[in-house]
Amino acid sequence: MKYIVIFLFASIVSSAQITKEQLNIMPWPQNITLTEGSFLLTKNFKVNITGAPNERIFMGATNFLRRLDGRTGQFFQQGFVTGLNEVPDAQLQINCVRAAKIDLYEDESYLLEVTTNKITINATTDVGALHALETLLQLLQNNSNSFYFPTSKISDFPRFTWRGLMIDGARHFMPIDVIKRNLDGMAAVKMNVFHWHLVDDQGWRIEMKKHPKLIQMASDGNYYTQEEIKDVVKYASDRGILVVPELDVPGHASAILTAYPEIGSKVVKLNVNNGEKGQQFTQVQSYSVERNAGVFAPTLDPSNPKTYQLLSEFFDEICPLFPGKYFHIGGDENEGKDWDSNPKIQEFKKKNKLATNHELQTYFTMQLIPMLKKHNKVLMGWEEIMTKNMSKDAIIHSWKGSNEGMPAGKSLLDAAKGGYKTVLSNGYYIDLMLGVAEHYLVDPMPKNNTLTDEEKARILGGEATMWSELVSPATIDSRIWPRTAAIAERLWSNENVTDINSLRKRLNVISFRLEELGLTHLKSKEGLLRNISNNQKSEALLDLSNVCEPLKLYSRNKGGTEYQMYSPLTLFADACTPDASDAIGFDSAVINYLGNKTDENQAAVANYLNKWGAIYKDLTALSNNAPLVQPLLPLSKSLSAIAEQLLLKINNKQGLDDSALYGLLEKCDSKEYADVELAVYNSLKKLVQAKI
Repeated sequence: MKYIVIFLFASIVSSAQITKEQLNIMPWPQNITLTEGSFLLTKNFKVNITGAPNERIFMGATNFLRRLDGRTGQFFQQGFVTGLNEVPDAQLQINCVRAAKIDLYEDESYLLEVTTNKITINATTDVGALHALETLLQLLQNNSNSFYFPTSKISDFPRFTWRGLMIDGARHFMPIDVIKRNLDGMAAVKMNVFHWHLVDDQGWRIEMKKHPKLIQMASDGNYYTQEEIKDVVKYASDRGILVVPELDVPGHASAILTAYPEIGSKVVKLNVNNGEKGQQFTQVQSYSVERNAGVFAPTLDPSNPKTYQLLSEFFDEICPLFPGKYFHIGGDENEGKDWDSNPKIQEFKKKNKLATNHELQTYFTMQLIPMLKKHNKVLMGWEEIMTKNMSKDAIIHSWKGSNEGMPAGKSLLDAAKGGYKTVLSNGYYIDLMLGVAEHYLVDPMPKNNTLTDEEKARILGGEATMWSELVSPATIDSRIWPRTAAIAERLWSNENVTDINSLRKRLNVISFRLEELGLTHLKSKEGLLRNISNNQKSEALLDLSNVCEPLKLYSRNKGGTEYQMYSPLTLFADACTPDASDAIGFDSAVINYLGNKTDENQAAVANYLNKWGAIYKDLTALSNNAPLVQPLLPLSKSLSAIAEQLLLKINNKQGLDDSALYGLLEKCDSKEYADVELAVYNSLKKLVQAKI
């Protein structure tokens, strides 16, 4: 009887056929086939591993079990996976042919097959198997009383070999736990390169045992010890992720020059009165760690032999910490002001027949190549390093947008045509606070390009960039996730996977699931709003945060001087995120209503307007004991005012005339309050303009 019940129960589960549209997989696989049926999950579920994998697969399989158990509460009997062929009759069989190298061009493919009584993963490498486990977790379905996997067959592999995320730990220091939880997030969406920006004007973040002045004078006590760095590298490797460090030179050098001013380019001339005539002497300029954001003049001196001596010594100490092949030397945003004003450097340019500062920087960068090659490293730099004389071994990192009529990402195409391997970040700057759709439609391989197959092969992929001028450890996750999952899909999935509605639907689920990894992109908002409200409960504050987004395109921090590196990042703009949830829902409701004015569609719009109509009154009351709410009142007043008038309009009741209504609308377009903007402005405009 017991077995009959189980059989009937499994039959009931399998009868609910799942469609592809119901799945929440990200990145979307290259090939997926669903069949009728399901694999019912029970506490007897076990994992077995065969083949010749790296031992990282044992940890990966164990973590998979714990995450699956956490979602389902099944109390699995298998605790840890520690060796090969431990449970030959296990329901999940994983076979890896060989151990993966943590490098580009590694085989990351997998074949995942789910039948009614068995799940099989076949992969060339253990990294491919880890990707398959992430997909299997995303396949999980449930009904009212059980969890199951739909019977299916998935054949999958990445489109691009470089699928990266850069985190800047120099501007605002990001503790190890922040780095590790984001590595877990990367692995969950099959990203494989972590670019760690470690040195900039605002700080040197690497422990240096042979050059301790760098951390004593230029880190404010916030740096990663060498043991911590090794631990992060291993943690990343265990998840199939390559770590690429960045030491930004010759510009962005304030921190380096704070410790070693003698290799700086700026000189100060002193007139000394020596009796009958004055004599001129030069004095080494002093530097200090930068506290603002922006581009600054301090630059290393490319004419000084000690510059190269010190850099070589830095690389000798840093390179062994990172076993990967690639080392990023920055090379961006060197304005050359201190070079232009330094007579010695100008003479050096003439002597070496260097006509421009760009050629001088190429000379500088070329000196770094043998320093890195000594440690079997390939030099990578931002697109400014690319000139006709730059070594073809260098990797060009494309980051600039449209400029002087040039298309976005032009340097990517130029690099590929010029014989360079290249990575795209233009379009993936997640710190710009743009919506996910802006990033999702950017492709490293532009449509209708004229590249040859050989040139196309030089486009390695892309990388999301999280600069940290305006983020703290408490807020950085909400700036990276969930939008970076969409970028991960663009870099993994077929180029034809571009449906925005499908993306948003799947992203909502993936975002929620990322929390099990310790990411704080959702939960951190609650703490920030509690601080702003002075621990008073307020639906109005939450409602306003769901229609507001931080100012975009670096307009929040005017001139880079409004916020210093120690300024508070605990304000309303820090609680708000791109893709404000109610703004997306409201826009959909407005489109549906204007397309078909049914009672149901009208009610959906009215629900939002009724909620916003009360916001100003509620926030005014809240502000009596919450000073941080005061800056929100003007914007909330504008929203409440137009919401009330639009309710009258859609109910065909007497309200303001069109001129007055447009006046209220324009107040909702203000970007003067609390460093946020109303993300519902365009949707409100549709209602104002509509003939109802």
